[in-house]
Amino acid sequence: MGESAVKVIANNKKAYHDYFIEEKYECGIELYGTEIKSIRQGRCSVKEAYVDIDRGEAWIEGMNISPYEKGNIFNREPLRRKRLLLHKNEIRKLAGQVQAKGYTIVPLEVYLKNGRCKVQIGLARGKHLYDKREDIRKKDLRRENERDFKGTLRV
Repeated sequence: MGESAVKVIANNKKAYHDYFIEEKYECGIELYGTEIKSIRQGRCSVKEAYVDIDRGEAWIEGMNISPYEKGNIFNREPLRRKRLLLHKNEIRKLAGQVQAKGYTIVPLEVYLKNGRCKVQIGLARGKHLYDKREDIRKKDLRRENERDFKGTLRV
């Protein structure tokens, strides 16, 4: 089989900074016509979004999909709740983790895969300030090593 075409629309870099991502899930999202057209134009943001499990269904809240310019009366509210399409056993597992262990569920990225909009969500545990500082220190050290390595190649 051929590789599936994936086009990343929105990324949530803040999630990797604020949380330890334990598990990742790929799920579909229930959208209306003008919303998917707007996403295909790249007008979507998940920076402030989170996932909530309510009555056995997963919902993404705070995901901003800008109104489609040519949509007029068919446009939906940009910040409305959108249902995520997951299997029941995945939803039950996530709900159990969130209630029992104090995890949270955050969207990591929105992308188009074979023409369908997908959301990658992650089961996340919050970082403390010292964890964030340690990550920044590691990233700076890696950049410095790469810079030194490039310098030795030019000589």
